[in-house]
Amino acid sequence: MGAQKTILVVDDASLVRLYYRSTLEQAGYRVKEALNGIEGLEKLLTTAVDLLIVDVNMPQMDGLTFLSKLRGKEGPPASIPALITSTESGEHDFAAARTAGANFYLVKPIDRETLLEFAAMLCGVPQ
Repeated sequence: MGAQKTILVVDDASLVRLYYRSTLEQAGYRVKEALNGIEGLEKLLTTAVDLLIVDVNMPQMDGLTFLSKLRGKEGPPASIPALITSTESGEHDFAAARTAGANFYLVKPIDRETLLEFAAMLCGVPQ
């Protein structure tokens, strides 16, 4: 199903990364991981990805700063679709994600079907 698309998961929570990885890999996606926005930007220097799944609250560089910095760069990584995730669900959280350049914002916890639906849609994989 994942048609060998690569997804970079940027999240400081190891259990969340494990859940996303196992769910996405079972569906045929390749998954790379980063613990925070700094590591995410570093991974994008050497790894081509089709989708970013980014947590908002992380140490060193949060997800919104990561995405803002990425969107301000030149070249292909700046246009990678991004799914922002967080436990926060206020209108100001959604607005901040839109301003940073997120394509969609999902509130955690994210069930398997929703994760796979958004991954397929943002990677252009037929369902």
